[in-house]
Amino acid sequence: MGNQFSLAHLTALACPPPKLTYIAARAGYDFVSIRPISMMLKNEPDYNLAKNKSMLRDTKTALHQTGLQVLDIELAKIEDGMEAKQYEPAFEVGAELGARHVLCSVWTDDDVFANERFIELCELAKCYQLTIELEFVPVASVATLTQAIRMLHAAAQDNAGLLIDAHHFHRAQENVSDINSVPASWFHMFHLCDAVKEIPSAKEQMIKIMREERLYIGEGGIPIKEILQQMPTIPYSLEIPHLQRAKELGFEEYSRRCLVSAKKYISLFQDDINIS
Repeated sequence: MGNQFSLAHLTALACPPPKLTYIAARAGYDFVSIRPISMMLKNEPDYNLAKNKSMLRDTKTALHQTGLQVLDIELAKIEDGMEAKQYEPAFEVGAELGARHVLCSVWTDDDVFANERFIELCELAKCYQLTIELEFVPVASVATLTQAIRMLHAAAQDNAGLLIDAHHFHRAQENVSDINSVPASWFHMFHLCDAVKEIPSAKEQMIKIMREERLYIGEGGIPIKEILQQMPTIPYSLEIPHLQRAKELGFEEYSRRCLVSAKKYISLFQDDINIS
């Protein structure tokens, strides 16, 4: 079986889940990745499908008509004061839509609290046949690969996984060889994107690029080939938000070009990356 690709919601966040699903299908994706848990950021749309039953029905219809599957939902943030149960409505929706994974990141410096809540999230997700994918983010509290590995070992949950995002991996200045220290069973999906090689020194600029100016695969300076050489064959979720390009091209054409760039890049190094 060849590689499979998902359209990450952040790539076209202005599109509600039903529209995103139709766009992903027409553009040629295998999956769609949905954000029914808002990060509560300024101007970010809220697609709370657990409360918006009409949108949930429309999303189910879109999935049925297109034949696409939901790869993952996001984002279960671990932050001060949160409770694992607050995410249960989203987990239930994810299971209802056939999702496989839930993305998680850590935004508290209280390690004990974070570890306890992560275990609780895994236990709750297990009830819905979901995995919890820990994503390290260079502007968050769990900011490096080492921190994420340590947390996963401490949790020791059989439905926990590690999500590497190419942007975050590069910005955290990780070594590609360190991926070898990760158990292969932890890898369930990968966030594929590119970005300028120069790492911003200002947090605000890093966040801007992360959310608004990622690049087509092979266009930037992230060592994507070298990263993929260390990874098993897993679905690639294309998280490539670029607001200006999406505005100029429209979300469907932009999403299609993201996929074209990924497939073209991978085809150039297929033997090296060892993709089946």
